[in-house]
Amino acid sequence: MRKIAIIGVEEGLGREVLNLLAEQGHRPQDVFALEPRSVVGNMISFGEDAELDVLSLDKFDLASVQVAVFCTATEIAKKYIPIAQKHGVKVVDACGAMVADFDTPMLLSGFNDEKIADTVSVPSSEVVQMLQPLKNLHKEYQIKRVVSTIFAATNVYGRSGMDELFNQTRKIFMNDTLADDQNVFHKQIAFNVIPHLGDFIGDETSSEWSINAETKRIFGGDIKVHANCAIIPAFVGTAQYINIETQKDIDVDEVSALIKKTQGIVVFDKHTDGGYVTLADVQGEDNIYISRLRQDVSIDNGISFWCVADNLRVSALNIINIIKLWK
Repeated sequence: MRKIAIIGVEEGLGREVLNLLAEQGHRPQDVFALEPRSVVGNMISFGEDAELDVLSLDKFDLASVQVAVFCTATEIAKKYIPIAQKHGVKVVDACGAMVADFDTPMLLSGFNDEKIADTVSVPSSEVVQMLQPLKNLHKEYQIKRVVSTIFAATNVYGRSGMDELFNQTRKIFMNDTLADDQNVFHKQIAFNVIPHLGDFIGDETSSEWSINAETKRIFGGDIKVHANCAIIPAFVGTAQYINIETQKDIDVDEVSALIKKTQGIVVFDKHTDGGYVTLADVQGEDNIYISRLRQDVSIDNGISFWCVADNLRVSALNIINIIKLWK
């Protein structure tokens, strides 16, 4: 069995990739957990019964593995990806280090698998979640415009973001000051919604810009994309309201049937109180859930829907499926 190195495992996406590798039967001796710097004795869970030593990246021989998945900081990945490539290691860039390199394909599993190469990048979790339900729709109706309003949980900022939400919530109930607990977010996050994800680039944020750029990388440059991103006081998951406009006439019942045929997508849309899926329903789930599917009567060929998923889980699944493409 091939040997796989996961770089950046102490929180977020890297940890979720480890979880999936364990669930899918990879042996502990074939998986290496790496951090840029790790003290001797640092361990991490691998499945229910095993643990892995967390090894230091700067002391690890990348030539000893066949696949390296970079979930670490961008500057670390930029330093070590060329080393992995020099040794013939297959590379998944999951931190945006290669996003500006158009010779490196960006892969969404099941959509553009034919572009697999020795080094690939993957889109953000928001784009994976948005585009997976649109794969068959794009082929059938030729999507020309997408508007996505994204409500992201605090885990997009890692453990520190989740801790800040927890600490602020506790302090509010204790009638304590939040002055020392506004380090990750620039506004109070507990019981609030913040219209800001990523750094500002002009009048949009880096996340909004990347959603546009990544969608065009995968679907083609002619598609028009507008994204609005906000952080909500939740720990895990991402919810999106998605509006699409198509070249061809589109019918909501036909769309529902088509989405149901897409692997990894579940349509739960009862049009009654509680007949929809929320973030609290999807933690730890592999599937992407669709509700509130309806015709957008404000344009000629449009539909909209509500889409929720465990953001780390769907992103990690995309990575695992890409690894499987390397025979």
